[in-house]
Amino acid sequence: MRILFVIFHGFAPDNGISKKISYQVEALRSSGQEVHLCYMNEDSTKKRMVDDTVIADYGKGLMSKIRKRTDFTPIVQYAISQQIEFVYMRSNHNANPFTVRMVRKMKQAGMKVVMEIPTYPYDTEYVAQGIGRQIVQDRIFRNLLARQLDAIVTFSDYEQIFGQRTIRISNGIDFDSVKVKASVNDTSKELNLIGVAEIHEWHGFDRLVSGLAAYYATPRDYVVRFHVVGYFFSAEGEKAFRQFVADSAMEEYVLLYGKKHGKELDDVFDRCDFGVGSLGRHRVGIQKIKTLKNREYAARGIPFLYSETDSDFDEKPYVLKMPADETPVNIDQLVAFYRQLSLTPKDIRNSIGDLSWKNQMMTVLNNVMRL
Repeated sequence: MRILFVIFHGFAPDNGISKKISYQVEALRSSGQEVHLCYMNEDSTKKRMVDDTVIADYGKGLMSKIRKRTDFTPIVQYAISQQIEFVYMRSNHNANPFTVRMVRKMKQAGMKVVMEIPTYPYDTEYVAQGIGRQIVQDRIFRNLLARQLDAIVTFSDYEQIFGQRTIRISNGIDFDSVKVKASVNDTSKELNLIGVAEIHEWHGFDRLVSGLAAYYATPRDYVVRFHVVGYFFSAEGEKAFRQFVADSAMEEYVLLYGKKHGKELDDVFDRCDFGVGSLGRHRVGIQKIKTLKNREYAARGIPFLYSETDSDFDEKPYVLKMPADETPVNIDQLVAFYRQLSLTPKDIRNSIGDLSWKNQMMTVLNNVMRL
């Protein structure tokens, strides 16, 4: 099958979202499909690309910013000229008359078209980031756009989104890109927790800090540290978190690394024993989600905690579920949970073999071929 994978933003190899997209593309290719990636390149001028080919150069200035958001004719023309059979587009919460027309023309040309919505629902998430006004147009047109599609791909358990049927998959793992933890550390005297994220309020890391503050309110011989890896979405968020750590007198036990990748990230994971997933998804109205981070922790071979509903992991013996509220994480409970585990890193990693990106993208293809 000739497939066009469409994204409406840039594509950079070291970016987390871009890595996920590249894993999806490679998963489709490894199943024998011919896949081309359409994306924006904004190095000098704003250019719409397919693989290494420029299909539209919008130039510079205000008009280029407008055209990249409204001129999708080059995508349609490319798809028709190359006899594309299936279009997989990743929502940028950009439903508008121009995306509606693009999909309508693709459908008229006989193509199957699905749209992935990475996080759903997402309105409250945007409001939490202070950019709710940016999706006003999306709210007006998203139901109309959904009607043009063959399906919506979701990482949630919703059977319908915006009135359209869904294809429900999980965020996957590219196992070749994630190093499994070499061995279990000596945790007789200390336990090291790790949280890796582009840090937003819905990660709820403050709940872990509050839990540490409560834990150390009485003298402790057993040391628990929290290693925070990643950059904050906003400077204000970082300032507030650092101040919260200081006010809690937890600077000795909460270590902030900034963004790490490659060997540096592997080294931090090797020093740590337990992963910290999202603890505040309830803050943005999300109950069910299948985050990439939960899957990375499992692929690394470490147990972890989170507070949302993730049907792939809720019943796993190495997962500690936290309540979806504002209570501090109970560190004594966490330590006791960790001590009763007997699974090796390889045991944990081997438990998620079905979550490879190839398996997840084949679910999409099999659904599309039945349409």
